[in-house]
Amino acid sequence: MPKLKIERYPAPLWVRPLIPIISIVVTFLLTSLVVLSLNKNPFEAFYYFLIVPLASQSSAIEVLVKSTPLLLTGAAVTFAFSAGYYNIGAEGQLLAGAIAAAGLGMVLQNVPPVLAIPIMIVGGFAAGMAYAAIPALLKTRLDVDEVVTTLLLNTVILFFISFLLNGVWRSPVSGWPQSPEIAESAIFPRLIPRTRLHLGFLLAWISIGAVWLVFRRTVLGLRMRAVGMGKEAARFAGVKVEQTMLTAALISGGIAGLAGVSEVAGIHYHLIEAISNNFGYTGIIVAMLGALNPLGVSLAALFLGLLDTGAQTVSRAMGIPIYLGNIVQSALLLITLAALVLQNYRIRRE
Repeated sequence: MPKLKIERYPAPLWVRPLIPIISIVVTFLLTSLVVLSLNKNPFEAFYYFLIVPLASQSSAIEVLVKSTPLLLTGAAVTFAFSAGYYNIGAEGQLLAGAIAAAGLGMVLQNVPPVLAIPIMIVGGFAAGMAYAAIPALLKTRLDVDEVVTTLLLNTVILFFISFLLNGVWRSPVSGWPQSPEIAESAIFPRLIPRTRLHLGFLLAWISIGAVWLVFRRTVLGLRMRAVGMGKEAARFAGVKVEQTMLTAALISGGIAGLAGVSEVAGIHYHLIEAISNNFGYTGIIVAMLGALNPLGVSLAALFLGLLDTGAQTVSRAMGIPIYLGNIVQSALLLITLAALVLQNYRIRRE
């Protein structure tokens, strides 16, 4: 009987663009089993999941609204991962940006929108950057694992938000744990009247374009890719590895902070504990599914925005639990990661 051997053998380059497609197909095949276990037709479920949300203008625009924070967190994670810095803290950096936006929004009363909105954007970017600086400095100065520190800091800032909302920022009007409303002049304008699509969507695409520009047209982008492909080789070539990783981590945190600004100024107009629907963690799925490419990230964010909207549609139409969308997203991440690992191996007969 012939013996089989697993050996390291990177897949051809033409295989890599197929990985997201393969991951999506396998994910839907597996989640069909979940739908069947509920005695529902999987084809009908995925029709409501993927087609119906795009069938009307209002629900299609809602897909764009839901993709907005994912575009930003996906871009943030992509920026850090490309430099070999595994930032799992986009969720915490988003919350830091949201705190800054809520705080600045409250004090910008009587300030015209042309000043108030840029101040909030810059403040949210700086807050995300500052919160990202803690694990980034620990990594580059003391070689502390950034996966652990960024993940732990996500929880720390949640407790800080709870402290604010149950203390000095508790709403004086309702008494609920939510901050007072931001100034009307600080609210993001609507891109399309009578919809929820706001300036944050445009800001997200500018961020995606800026990330692409840095990757393709700047020396920093070249150094980041070199560090991401191999730190020791990059160091041997004269690249300042720690400085490059620190820069990537800080900018990544700043972009994630913009997602927090977008949620406060574009959707809620105040800070609440549930300001983020795990957008920072979903950004990791977006980045991996998009193969750390700005174009791929934008498509992945739109796709996950469609899944989020579709989960509500299929729940209303067929009575399927709304958390099916979370199951699809989680399965998609695991299958994508597995495919990325397996592409470097093959099974050979000895």
